[in-house]
Amino acid sequence: MGRAVMEPRFLEIDCAGPAGPHRMVVAEYGDPANRDVVICVHGLTRVSDDFGPLAQALCSRYRVLCPDVAGRGRSEWLRDPTQYQIGQYALDMGAMAHALELPAVHWVGTSMGGLIAMILGGSLDEEGRPRRPLLRSLVLNDVGAVVLGSALDRIGRYLGVNPFFPTLGLAKAAVESIFAAFGHHTPDEWDLLSRAVLRQMDGGWRFHYDPALAVPFKQGVEANGGHAQDIDLWALYDEIRCPTLLIRGALSDLLSEEVARQMTQRGPRASLVTLEGVGHAPSLLKADQIALVSGFIDQHNSPL
Repeated sequence: MGRAVMEPRFLEIDCAGPAGPHRMVVAEYGDPANRDVVICVHGLTRVSDDFGPLAQALCSRYRVLCPDVAGRGRSEWLRDPTQYQIGQYALDMGAMAHALELPAVHWVGTSMGGLIAMILGGSLDEEGRPRRPLLRSLVLNDVGAVVLGSALDRIGRYLGVNPFFPTLGLAKAAVESIFAAFGHHTPDEWDLLSRAVLRQMDGGWRFHYDPALAVPFKQGVEANGGHAQDIDLWALYDEIRCPTLLIRGALSDLLSEEVARQMTQRGPRASLVTLEGVGHAPSLLKADQIALVSGFIDQHNSPL
């Protein structure tokens, strides 16, 4: 018999900051009293449901928290879309850590989720203290110390378009096209990946995020003459002190092979695993990917 599936509980976290008050919804798996905590944070236009299979694999040993970042999934949209910024998201994660009284945590961050972690792990708050939550270990999923502008240009071509799909089949086909770089997946896996980011409305289907996510993104591109610039995050990465696993899709257009190699020699000296046949970003749905992540976390789950 297969392992019993644990349904998540949904927690509501009150957040503040420059974006004003807003509610962030967090999917929680496992024992709420467990002090061994894993936080999983999704990519730019993805949602917490992406981590369901990974959370199921971890929740017998860990409390697993998967937030929908503001403007995505079940969380509220921001009143001021210019505040859809990594800094605001880091504040929201701090609010979650405070509200739930979290100890130091293991962090799994895909793309944007990894950028948030680099802010938390590589900088101090306004009072000169390490930002919460503190990191016990870090998994960076296809994101690193330099984010390539060419990949940001690609993302900008679909971000904020807000298409309407009259049928679920058309909506799922669009998801498979946009996220083709995830690599080969079974029809059931594509169904999970598609339904996670779609919502039924207006007699059809739309993506489950605020189209205004594109506002600060496009402002930054316009300020640089119409093309995104590479983003250099070495100063943050070099300050990370926890054990770090770097997963790179061999075909990634966001994290170069050279930057990934340098990340094994600087800062936390990440352990690098490259996944063949995958671009940006590995879905973490596959059994071997789940085993890779869970094994790393188990390896570094020393007593608090």
